Amino acid sequence: MTQTTRICLWSGPRNISTALMYSFAQRKDTAVFDEPLYAHYLSKTPAREYHPGAEEVIATMENDGEKVVQTLILGNHDAPVLFFKHMTHHLNDLDWGFMQQTVNVILTRDPFDMLPSYAKQVAQPGLHDVGYALHLELLDYLQSIGQTPPVLDSKQTLLNPRGVLSQLCDQIGIPFDEAMLSWPAGARPEDGSWAKYWYHTLHRSTGFQKYRQKEGEFPEHLRPLLAECQPYYEKLATLAIRA
Repeated sequence: MTQTTRICLWSGPRNISTALMYSFAQRKDTAVFDEPLYAHYLSKTPAREYHPGAEEVIATMENDGEKVVQTLILGNHDAPVLFFKHMTHHLNDLDWGFMQQTVNVILTRDPFDMLPSYAKQVAQPGLHDVGYALHLELLDYLQSIGQTPPVLDSKQTLLNPRGVLSQLCDQIGIPFDEAMLSWPAGARPEDGSWAKYWYHTLHRSTGFQKYRQKEGEFPEHLRPLLAECQPYYEKLATLAIRA
């Protein structure tokens, strides 16, 4: 019996995580899943009050995170490769032990680029909303159980998608597929109900966009959060795949 490769991408928001989900969805051997722990997170944290579309997410998805882990992430599937797009902060109060059975990848992005984008939907984000501290906590945990998770940086990935994805596939033990570099414009059936709030730009794309640094003044009200996030990001960035 062929062993299933279960890839968990652990990202923060606005980090090209959905583009990576679309990329993996082009592989004939892969099934993709969009933030299956989102309802668990929303139903158990104050984020329910300020995330757009929260009530629809809670009403249409499984709210029990442990059940999601056992029946979906670790469940039986036909595809030999499974790609689960996650936000790291969705792990709220969950037992991380299941990650011993998954291939874990961490995705980060320079908060100078990310925070202004995220604040368009969540006006007053805090450190927990954006995941940087949790990424390092997760990295420490994965290393403690003997894993060396690949780290992706959004900028490096956009600068050379083929090079970075080739190295990623090599590190996680699957062949690189050229089909991962492009996809048809429009929505995918796997998109979560929140796509209408977050995926507008992606739905117009047919592949990874060229990297462009954010233009204009950085919002003053986000500067304290930027200062909090930067040290965590810089530690992760030193580990990121470059091509």
